[in-house]
Amino acid sequence: MEPGVEELMPRLLPVDDCDLAEDFDPTVPPRTPQEYLKRVQIEAARCPDVVVAQIDPKKLRKKQTVNIAISGCQPAPEGYSPTLKWQQQQVANFSTVRQSLNKHRSHWRSQHLDSNVTMPKSEDEEGWKKFCLGERIYSEIDALSDNENLGIDYIKVGFPPLLSIVSRMNQATVTSVLEYLISWFGEKKFTPELGRWLYALLACLEKPLLPEAHSLIRQLARRCSEVRVLEENKNEEQISALNLIICLVSRYFDQRDLADEPS
Repeated sequence: MEPGVEELMPRLLPVDDCDLAEDFDPTVPPRTPQEYLKRVQIEAARCPDVVVAQIDPKKLRKKQTVNIAISGCQPAPEGYSPTLKWQQQQVANFSTVRQSLNKHRSHWRSQHLDSNVTMPKSEDEEGWKKFCLGERIYSEIDALSDNENLGIDYIKVGFPPLLSIVSRMNQATVTSVLEYLISWFGEKKFTPELGRWLYALLACLEKPLLPEAHSLIRQLARRCSEVRVLEENKNEEQISALNLIICLVSRYFDQRDLADEPS
C-alpha cells in the first residue's frame, strides 16, 4: 500500500513507531504487542490496492438457475370455484373451532393420553410424519391386510389430531409440524389424514403470525391450488378440502391475494 493511500485512511488508534529487537522475524508468531502491531503493518503494506476476481463465464452459464416466485394461487378448475357465501361460512366455523380450542386448552392438556400415544419430540421430522399420517401412508403402502382391518392400529393409520394431543403442542411445535407436513405435501398426494392435521394445526396457529408461519401457510395455499388443478378425476370431496385450506389461509389469516374469486 502506497504512503499516499495511507493518508486517505485515518487510523482508528494512534500507533507510534516502536523499537524492535534486531532479530525480529515477521514470519514467526509475535511475542510482544509491539511485534504484533509491526506484523499487522507489514501485512497491510503488502495488500494490493485493488483486487480483481478471475471468473470463468463458461462455468457461470452452466450453473445458473432461475427462480420464479408465484405470488398468487392458481384458479380453481372450471365449475369448482367456491362461492363467497361458502367461504364466509367456513371462516365463521373455523373461528368458532379456534375459540373453543383456546377456551378448553387447559382442560384437554390435563387429560391423560392413552398408553399407545407417544408424541415425538419437536425436532423429530420423520417421527411426526409417521405419527400424523401413519406408517401406511409414510411407507406408501396402498392397502391394509385383512387382519389389520379387524381393528384400528393408529401406528399404521396415523393418530388423529385429538384435542388431548394438539393442546399439548406449543407454538414452536405447531409451526415445526406444519412445516414437516407441508414439506411432505410438496412431493406427495393429498390425503384425508393430511387434511385433518393441516386443519388442526391451522386452528392452533396463533395470530399475529410469525414470519416463518406466514411463509408456510402461503406455501401451503399455493400447493393446494396446484394439486387442485392437477386432480385428474376431479374428486369433489378432495377439491372441497383443498378449497377449504385455501379459504382459511386467504380469508381468515388475511392473505387476500391468495383467495379464490367467488363463482
